[in-house]
Amino acid sequence: MSEVSDRVAGLCARFDLTPEAGDAFERLLDLVAGEPVALTSVRDPRQAVDVHLADSLAGLLLPVVCETPDLADLGSGGGYPGLVLAVARPTARVVLVESVGKKAAFLRRAADQLGLASVEVVDRRVEDWAAGRDSVGLVTARALARLPVVLEYAAPLLRLGGSVVAWKGRRDAAEEAAGASAAVALGLSPPEPVAVPADLVAGADARHLYVSLKVEATPPRYPRRAGMARKRPLGPSSGA
Repeated sequence: MSEVSDRVAGLCARFDLTPEAGDAFERLLDLVAGEPVALTSVRDPRQAVDVHLADSLAGLLLPVVCETPDLADLGSGGGYPGLVLAVARPTARVVLVESVGKKAAFLRRAADQLGLASVEVVDRRVEDWAAGRDSVGLVTARALARLPVVLEYAAPLLRLGGSVVAWKGRRDAAEEAAGASAAVALGLSPPEPVAVPADLVAGADARHLYVSLKVEATPPRYPRRAGMARKRPLGPSSGA
């Protein structure tokens, strides 16, 4: 068994996933490594198995990720965590939202080659995906943007009672405060950090998942037009 195969098998055992899921994970690692388009700076499967695969699987530490029947993954890029979660949860409906055309094309090819019939790719900016409003119970985002931006993207897509999970690194008090302020404006609960076990993602330092619940309807003015969430992120002094 190769180094990568051994690590994948260990991850599957940890999360009670099938050998077939492990085969799909290895195939995904190979597809990303062989793709001419630069989907990520870490492409070697020997590194990506931890940097991307194990980190994506960290979402399964949360019951909401394991149980919600439909999710939208924002800025899916090389399929982390969206395609990984689709493999791990084959009965879930997974929508991958990716505005870069070449990356969206890769996601479609990868989903087809991995036999993921429940995956849909939306190749547009999330602010322009009007059909996605109130459509899913879970939104995921990994290494996408600061918390206020992620929350503005995610909140309109969630049904009432749904959750957003954001993959982040070290805790940042200022970012957390801005996220809490943005959450109030968007009808969400303040994002709560959940630490990722240090032994899960080799070489990662202080990884966290931030979880926020949709407790009220999101005002129809959100999300603002494309680019505004990043240009003028919601927060204590945003005035938006």
